[in-house]
Amino acid sequence: MSRFQTLTPTQLSRDEFVSTFADIYEHSPWVAEQAFDRGLDDSLNTVDGLHQRMADILLSASREKQLALINAHPDLAGKAAVQGELTASSTSEQAGAGIQDCTAEEFARFTELNDAYKAKFGFIFIMAVKGSNRHQILAAFVERLNNSPEQEFERALAEINKIALFRLQLL
Repeated sequence: MSRFQTLTPTQLSRDEFVSTFADIYEHSPWVAEQAFDRGLDDSLNTVDGLHQRMADILLSASREKQLALINAHPDLAGKAAVQGELTASSTSEQAGAGIQDCTAEEFARFTELNDAYKAKFGFIFIMAVKGSNRHQILAAFVERLNNSPEQEFERALAEINKIALFRLQLL
């Protein structure tokens, strides 16, 4: 298990801990708050240990809290991306997938698929895009539109936990 490169979580005060990890789960500091409040032990000084605790918190949260966290994420290639309103993490993640290089037709396709996905499932499409390109993301959209709402809800939570792990690995 790898330790954090720049910090030791168990040496942080509650305020420092929450501030440091508040956006690991997009605009959802409650995950970091609960991670700290459950007590600190040496396992939290590893990326995998802290990720496991935070993932467990998300998965044991109420469906209402989970849905709010899902919807706290921006649409892929959505208005926030086009207007430069993403968090630094989301901007970096989408840029790494080449979303900023979309043609006008690809942006239109993203908009169409985002709208169709939200209409079918009632929440936004979530995908941990690290290691993917815009063509793979568009293909995943099309494929996942065939899933049931429950399958997609579970998939969204799994993808959010992947995103969180990628973010923790940067610290």
